[in-house]
Amino acid sequence: MSTTPTTTEITVAGMTCGHCSAAVSGELSALPGVTAVAVDLHPGEDSPVSITSEAPLDADAVRAAVAEAGYEVR
Repeated sequence: MSTTPTTTEITVAGMTCGHCSAAVSGELSALPGVTAVAVDLHPGEDSPVSITSEAPLDADAVRAAVAEAGYEVR
């Protein structure tokens, strides 16, 4: 039985460079079931982030992962 991937869209505040987006991507990619993370970096502004996963993600876990990278979900 295959599952349909779920996409979660969030906005992250405070990222300014590729290193920032890589840190956020790394933390989010470590969440169980996450198969892809795409960051649309807008330096110094809020940046949209798309997370593809095998099942819906827990919002608190997503916020915690972003916080672990040093940023905040808007």
